[in-house]
Amino acid sequence: MKTAQIVIIGGGLSGLYAAMLLERQRIDYVLLEARDTFGGRIVSTPPYAGTCTGSDLDRFDLGATWFWLTLQPQLSRLIDELGLDTFEQPETGDMLIERSAHETPTRVRGYPSSPAAMRIAGGMGALVDAVQRQLDPARVLAGRRVTQLTQLTNSGPHVDVHTLDETGAPASYRASHVLLAMPPRVAASTLTFSPPLPEAMTREWTSTGTWMAPHAKYVAIYSEPFWRGDGLSGEARSAAGPLAEIHDASAPRGHAALFGFLGIPAHVRDRIPDNSLRAHCRAQLVRLFGASAAEPVTELLKDWAKDPLTATAADRTGADHPIAPHPMPADGAWAGRLIAIASEWSPRYAGYAAGALDAASLGVTTLLQRLDKAR
Repeated sequence: MKTAQIVIIGGGLSGLYAAMLLERQRIDYVLLEARDTFGGRIVSTPPYAGTCTGSDLDRFDLGATWFWLTLQPQLSRLIDELGLDTFEQPETGDMLIERSAHETPTRVRGYPSSPAAMRIAGGMGALVDAVQRQLDPARVLAGRRVTQLTQLTNSGPHVDVHTLDETGAPASYRASHVLLAMPPRVAASTLTFSPPLPEAMTREWTSTGTWMAPHAKYVAIYSEPFWRGDGLSGEARSAAGPLAEIHDASAPRGHAALFGFLGIPAHVRDRIPDNSLRAHCRAQLVRLFGASAAEPVTELLKDWAKDPLTATAADRTGADHPIAPHPMPADGAWAGRLIAIASEWSPRYAGYAAGALDAASLGVTTLLQRLDKAR
């Protein structure tokens, strides 16, 4: 049995940021992530040696992509503090409206975002990497899937956190408090709590949709942004599909790209092989942007509904940005021991990357207050 004062479950942005805050306070912690990489719903593809520039800036987001300077000041400050380069989402030019696959797309004046949507050079993954560099590597463990949390009171209040590694080997960690950096529905459906959480809280967590879980994202990478030469922004909306919403995903000082969110429901995507789905996406880009779109350097497809660490069966039908559920039990065995900090628990930015920081900050502040009272 290993020990740590605090166990953080989940190595997405919220868990990593909570670890950074605890590390700065010199609080003993360990972070456990089920995946073999960190970032959770932030995934920025690695550079493509041979086909792309090989630069760390030549990465493309398959998950969270944008932030807004004035609307999300905490996230903006962290990006500045970590010295990351940012740029505005390319939106100059006309956009296209596709009402049918058999009709010529309508060209209309573009509508740039206000305030501007911003991106990080190197993708949102650059933020994850930068936060992770602030942490003690010995405290941040990948490939540790948490299966059960057990509350102990026989020798003072403790929580035993039971895990399995990638080979199925078990390990346990004993802590005084747990920060839960997992989406509510995923936590409620995959973790066993002994004793159980309050029934009302379990129902609330189970009914809270996981943002991005129903969605799939396609990226086509090109050697140059040919659409800009035609006065197009790369933005399009389509009722024909398979992509319902398309944007310019080009990397600064790197390759050009177009990305789109698939408008096909998850249960329909299940019946379409990935190669066929990519072919339909390419055909749509040709309809919209011409023959130059037919042969991308490479293509990327991420179906979040097929990711068991993101989506449950209940998430496959779609979800709006969730309303934050209660992050901690008010009474019972788990009161004062468990604080939830994933993005869905943010009262201001639920589901967004900014929500991960907001929820983590609120959770760590509450935790530190409790630790101070216990001294």
